[in-house]
Formats: sequence, C-alpha cells, structure tokens
Amino acid sequence: MNDMNDGARALPAPQRNWALFLDFDGTLAELAPTPDAVVIDPELPEVLASLMESLDGAVALISGRTLGELDRYTGLELPGAGVHGLELRERQGMVPHLPDESGAIHEIAAKLAPLVDGDDRLIVEMKPGALALHYRRAPEREQECRAAMQEALASTSGLQLMDGKMVLEVKPGHVNKGHAIEKLMSLPPFSGRVPVFAGDDRTDEDGFGVVNALKGVTIKIGEGESAAAYRIASVGGFVAWLKDAAMSLRGAG
Repeated sequence: MNDMNDGARALPAPQRNWALFLDFDGTLAELAPTPDAVVIDPELPEVLASLMESLDGAVALISGRTLGELDRYTGLELPGAGVHGLELRERQGMVPHLPDESGAIHEIAAKLAPLVDGDDRLIVEMKPGALALHYRRAPEREQECRAAMQEALASTSGLQLMDGKMVLEVKPGHVNKGHAIEKLMSLPPFSGRVPVFAGDDRTDEDGFGVVNALKGVTIKIGEGESAAAYRIASVGGFVAWLKDAAMSLRGAG
C-alpha cells in the first residue's frame, strides 16, 4: 500500500473511462458526534455534478446512510447504494429499490432499548431493513454496546453484526458494499468502465475487495489496515483531490 499523504501525488490521474464509487461519512464528510451533525464542503455538490457530466453519469455514493439522507446533503439524487446495498438506485433521479421491512430489526431495537434509554449519548438509528447503534459520544461504552448487540442477535438468523467507526450495525448477511458495486458495474452507465472506490472504514473493505478483483482503483482515507491500493490521509485531502479530478476531466473534454 502507498504511504499515507494528504495530497494526491500517489493517486493515478483521473480518466474518462472511470466509474466512481464514493463512501460518504469519513470520505466525503468528516465524522461528527451524531449522524445528523455532519457538514460537507460547500463546493462538493458542484464537484459531484461536474464529475457526473464528465463520466457520463458513472458516479455513485455507496454508504451506510439511506439514499434519502445522501440526497439531502448533495441535492443531486445520485446513483448509488444506501444502507450498505439494501437500497439501490441505478441511475440519477430514479426511485430507489427498497428492502422489505424486517420484523427482526424492530425486535433488536426493542432489546437495545434498556441500554439506550439509560444513556442519551447512545443512539439507535433505524434504517430500511437495518439498524445502527452509535456510541461516538460514549466511546468508553463500546464493549457494553457490543455485548448488548450480540445478545440481541443471538435469537435471530440471517443477520450480520458489522463494525464501523464508533458504530455497530445489523443488516442482512447477504448484503454489503461489494455486492452493491458488483451490481452497479453490471448496469449502464457503469458497465464497461474501470471502477474506482474510495472509503474509510471496515464497512468499505468488501468494496475494496471487489474493485481490486475487477482491476480497478481503491483508495483508503485515513489510518488502519486495508486492502485498498492507495491511501490519502484525510477527508479534506480527498475532497481536494476530487476537486482537482473534476477540473482535470472538464479540461480533457
């Protein structure tokens, strides 16, 4: 893996045959104490719109957030996968495919209630077909949160516990960001292009694996072991690289 740096010297020059897949939290936006407190660079929507034009629509957000949340931040209704692939939107502006509501997810939420009700720093976030327990404001309670989540999951099947940055998520075991990227790469406007995926945490590793297998470009933002081939130190550094990439591709048109 390339050494960490805050610029983009080690990253390959952007190409018009790329299909660009981008995680959101920790990649396009700095992590915040609560999910709804994140702030994006004010130029980011314009940068993403420019990349969409240069790449003929082959730009997608691949996130644990819902697509509706991502739309509120960008205003673009970009293609992508929400809730780690449970939601899918193949082309810009399309109505996303949504998962069936899972009764098991609501049961898990009920089992977590005693833990969360006793500490307002802990947040249970309900998602379509999934659930997230955020402990960013109480990092010292990680092990308690993990034990409670594992106990809640013990009587269910088909669900998977997944680690993120200061968050524990439960989702169907057959769904992940790698599967979502594979699906989008089989469809226009992504098919036939070179996939490029940028992400920052363990939930992105499935995506890195798929893109590496497709001989694409994988970019890890921040510290930690990763299968990604390239690394950049910070959200600010990566967003700056995206801005340069958008300008470069516009100039190549």
